[in-house]
Amino acid sequence: MTTRPEGPDFAIDDLGPCEVASPLRGTSFIDVSKRVLFRGDVHELREQFDAGIDPAGFEYAGPRERIFFDPESVRCGIVTCGGLCPGLNDVIRSIVFCLHGKYGIDRVSGFRFGYAGLVERDAVTPIELTPRRVSQIHEVGGTVLGSSRGPQPAGDIVDTLERLGIQLLFTVGGDGTLRGAHAIVEEVRRRSLDIAVVAVPKTIDNDISYIDTSFGFDTAVEAARQATRAAYVEASCHRNGIGLVKLMGRDSGFIASFAALADSQVGVCLIPEVDFTVDGLVHAAAERIERDGYVVIVVAEGAGQELLAGPTSLDASGNRRHADIGSYLRDAIPESFRARGTTVSLKYIDPSYMIRSLPANARDANLCLRLGHAAVHAGMAGKTDVVVGSWRRRLTHVPIAQAISSRKKVDIDGYLWQTVLSVTGQPADLCSTVVTG
Repeated sequence: MTTRPEGPDFAIDDLGPCEVASPLRGTSFIDVSKRVLFRGDVHELREQFDAGIDPAGFEYAGPRERIFFDPESVRCGIVTCGGLCPGLNDVIRSIVFCLHGKYGIDRVSGFRFGYAGLVERDAVTPIELTPRRVSQIHEVGGTVLGSSRGPQPAGDIVDTLERLGIQLLFTVGGDGTLRGAHAIVEEVRRRSLDIAVVAVPKTIDNDISYIDTSFGFDTAVEAARQATRAAYVEASCHRNGIGLVKLMGRDSGFIASFAALADSQVGVCLIPEVDFTVDGLVHAAAERIERDGYVVIVVAEGAGQELLAGPTSLDASGNRRHADIGSYLRDAIPESFRARGTTVSLKYIDPSYMIRSLPANARDANLCLRLGHAAVHAGMAGKTDVVVGSWRRRLTHVPIAQAISSRKKVDIDGYLWQTVLSVTGQPADLCSTVVTG
């Protein structure tokens, strides 16, 4: 006999029993009794079954045969928050098209400039989103709804939802947005209202827990590859050339790691999860220059913060502000080489804002469409306090509380980082001038 599941609690909250027949036709409905396994290693599953433990798993995302909301009466809202990311417009478009085309819902309000647009004192008149209005928005970057950072009073937001009759709110954003969505749900519960909140995770850094890939990440890596290629050209065309590229990655080095693997010319990759010193970095770079005549260095924006003096402060979303590691290394690396008696030619590239503002590539556009549809199906089934994501290439429901419980980081003992070390040839320890990797 099995016991309760071991590991995280992935139980999803809902507003109540689903008593309305879905209007969808020609659709394969999800078997609500099935789960996507959290752990997939055979030996782990065998150990759990032998111990009488029911393995943890996620709900499948997708259309339900019976739903909670009556499509003829429900009114929906969409809000985008936080920094820009490729695919935001694709998600908005997907949600609107699914609501209208699949459920016949034509009352969809787009709230302007993040959660501030849901607060009376800051509110801008919502946009009525129709299929015609959003039909071409996926061709450009950014978000037609605008965005902003920073928390807003959950009580004021719920006041607005009640006043406008919004029963289903879709929030698109990162961990700060998810925390805000969770606060809205708690206020809704306190008032005993039938308002569902469904989140679509937006993080170009790919750092939300229990979600294997977030939209915008693939586009970011593709664009980062263009930057590393430019750095290679600049570095290889100069004596003792160094191409230094700063990429996004506030606390997690996924973009930098994948960019390094996408371009085998990268000689050193620096991520927030691995400490380094300037001496250790320069020693590794010097070895690469001695071998090839040049080196390309990729650094995530959150790497090496311990090297930079300055007070710690928070941005509007509650994230720790990082000092500019890129400009620091731009100056520190040549100086360190000069101290060794070597002159280098360093070219510095920071494509961050160019990448954030791009439209989604084909792979991300596909993911955005699927996530938008999954969010609609979850909301119409009365799911709330939930974020839609993907796990083992299956779309899933994740409790927001779990998604924000920790930040996903690169496992330095895992396959990804070990492959980076193998491809770049850099030492595992960049804190020392002695090669130990």
